[in-house]
Amino acid sequence: MRKHPLDLFSLIAGTLFTVVATLYLVASLNDFSVNGRIVIPVTFIVLGTAGLAGAVLAMARRGRTEAPAPPAAPAAPGTPEGDLDAHLRELGLLDRERPGSDR
Repeated sequence: MRKHPLDLFSLIAGTLFTVVATLYLVASLNDFSVNGRIVIPVTFIVLGTAGLAGAVLAMARRGRTEAPAPPAAPAAPGTPEGDLDAHLRELGLLDRERPGSDR
């Protein structure tokens, strides 16, 4: 069998489902009642935390394997971006020059 990566969210969601089902089963066998005003919010909090943990884990894994993207080339005069730079320079709104600009 092939080894697959750990899916943290699915693991926590399945465990939580099993715990809640067991809680209701034990409560029904012992004539207790389960307060849904506590179980439902706790379920959502745990699932939200698991989702965040899974997202952070995926970002950390992706960050280790990918190289950063190269910086974009400066805009050439005559292109919309280059013309915008010229207009911003005329208005005094461009704080610093980009490397490789024609000024």
